[in-house]
Amino acid sequence: MVELVAERGVAQVTMDAVAQRAGVSKPAIYRRWPTKQDLVIAAAESRVGPLTIPDLGDFREELRVVLEFRARAYRAPGVDRLMAGVIGAAAEAGAARGAYGDYAFRVMAETRQILERGIVRGDVRPDVDVSAMTTLVAAPLIFRLVGEMAAPDERLVESLVELIGSAVAVRP
Repeated sequence: MVELVAERGVAQVTMDAVAQRAGVSKPAIYRRWPTKQDLVIAAAESRVGPLTIPDLGDFREELRVVLEFRARAYRAPGVDRLMAGVIGAAAEAGAARGAYGDYAFRVMAETRQILERGIVRGDVRPDVDVSAMTTLVAAPLIFRLVGEMAAPDERLVESLVELIGSAVAVRP
């Protein structure tokens, strides 16, 4: 699926094309993914899915691991068009918004986890809006990839670690 998206874009990928590329019947594709949206989300999750970061004892280090992992995933071939397609498909009329929202929730779960862990540990302020900060962590990489059409690099990751780390740090 990702290869087809890279070649054609999400809008041009059909269930017939996916079945043909996979060497299976179209009904076999529909049994696993009842809609094209389900297929697109599954493809995105196969490339940019949930992750688990162990407790490293420091919010900034955990944040760096999350951002480095995501930046690497976003640099993989075809992921730029796939993520652009996911965003576009989520905004289409009639899109199963719950499915896309559930995907985003799963992908951003580890960021929520490291923020909450940082609060408990005492290196993240307890008044931080975890939901807003989780969005703030995810958005720059996606915008660099889709909006600016450039791969997120180590410089961006380091800038984000510094900016976000400073924003949430416990103040003396």
